[in-house]
Formats: sequence, structure tokens, C-alpha cells
Amino acid sequence: MLKLILYSTIQSLCLVSGQIFLKIAMAQTGKFGFTWRFVKDALTTWQLAASGLCMALASMMWFYILKHYAFSVAYPMISISYVFSMLAAICIFHETVPLVRWIGVFLIMSGAILVAK
Repeated sequence: MLKLILYSTIQSLCLVSGQIFLKIAMAQTGKFGFTWRFVKDALTTWQLAASGLCMALASMMWFYILKHYAFSVAYPMISISYVFSMLAAICIFHETVPLVRWIGVFLIMSGAILVAK
């Protein structure tokens, strides 16, 4: 079980890192639209490449987890990504996270612990 927790934590960190880089890449592009200019602006940012790399690593970790652990136990383990994303919102994007969201994350994590037992 400790290996699953470790693998799930690494997978979640890669996944959240990919989302962070994606948000930064999208913030650097112009107005969102289904235009060639937007696509060109998005595809020429290094953050989008970093996002893709992090997502690929997260996917490879997820493939490994799925191969070696029961889905009903493995899937709830990746809910730790909610905690990492909230911390990123605060530390990187300087967002205010209200108490009700923290309560929601706590409930999700509590449920994941119960499912894993």
C-alpha cells in the first residue's frame, strides 16, 4: 500500500505540474479563440511543452499504477491532486481559497482513505 501511495503522489504531482504549466501557457497567449493566431501563440510557448511533458509522465505513471493495482483502490489515491492543486492556487497563482473548498477537499480525501482501507 505504501508503494501505491508513493506512486500516486508522484503521478499527482506530475499531473498538477502539467496543469500549472498549461494555465501559465494560456495566460501568456492572446484572447482565446479557435483561430490560427491563438494556436500559433499557444504552440510557441515553452510552458505548453513542459505541460505536455508533465502530462506524459503522469500518464506513464498512471499506466503503471493501473497495471499493478486494483482500479477501485488506485483511482481514489489520485485524489491527492486536489490538495496539490489547492496549494498551487495559493502559492503560484496567489488565489484566495475559501474555507468551504478546503472542507470539500478534506471530505474527498477522507472518502479516498475510506475507499483505500
